[in-house]
Amino acid sequence: MTIAENPETHGAETDFRQRMSYADYLHLEKILDAQETLSSSPDELLFIIQHQTSELWMKLAIHELGAAISAIQRDDLRPAFKMLTRVSRIFEQLNSAWDVLRTMTPSEYTRFRDDLAQSSGFQSWQYRAIEFLAGNRNLAMMKPHEHRPELVARLEAILAQRSLYDETLALLARNGFDIGEDASRGDWRTTRAPNDAVLAAWQTVYREPEKHWALYELAEKLVDFEDYFRRWRFNHVTTVERIIGLKRGTGGTAGVSYLRRMLEVELFPELWKVRTEL
Repeated sequence: MTIAENPETHGAETDFRQRMSYADYLHLEKILDAQETLSSSPDELLFIIQHQTSELWMKLAIHELGAAISAIQRDDLRPAFKMLTRVSRIFEQLNSAWDVLRTMTPSEYTRFRDDLAQSSGFQSWQYRAIEFLAGNRNLAMMKPHEHRPELVARLEAILAQRSLYDETLALLARNGFDIGEDASRGDWRTTRAPNDAVLAAWQTVYREPEKHWALYELAEKLVDFEDYFRRWRFNHVTTVERIIGLKRGTGGTAGVSYLRRMLEVELFPELWKVRTEL
């Protein structure tokens, strides 16, 4: 070993018998031992890791969305901007994950697909939490989680509070804007209907951004997040179609046709419609 190759010459710690190491801090043994393949296919490991890492990114997105909602409640918008930017970057990473999965061919996936039984990404409670936090509160989507009371309780806790968009509309109201029927809305468990008064409020913000800069910037952060979220959904559709065509999903959904319908869901409808009205 040369001097340059010896970590001790650079002051690096090398004895971790009584100290916390990198692997200890990250609990790498738990993480790296969590991939249990059910088939002899070498491609199943890719499938497992892609979904596990996506769930880790979603865990962080849930954390950041919750923090952004709390910051908006406090009228503390600068940290909220940072958190929402981070969520957009998280979804950029989630989008890149589809690129890796798309290296799997249909014949490779077929070798272990039956081993998945009825398990499906459709059943991801964290994905559901992200939708609920953003404002898409489709209560029918609670059903796949009914066998896990602790997960239902976590999702119900989200549904009991205002969503990210609900808090944004409340912020509009605190700044003197008429938000129509959303001002008297108290049932947070259901998805709100688009509202012309909210659309008019956003028109004012977008026509005079210098006067309403904080609201304008928040609106663009929300649009940026939904932009990446839509791309994630689109990449999901194309990846599924590329690998299984028009077959039904393992979880019993119609597969590609179901996923295509999800592309039509808007999280922040007035923020998209306002672009046509300006």
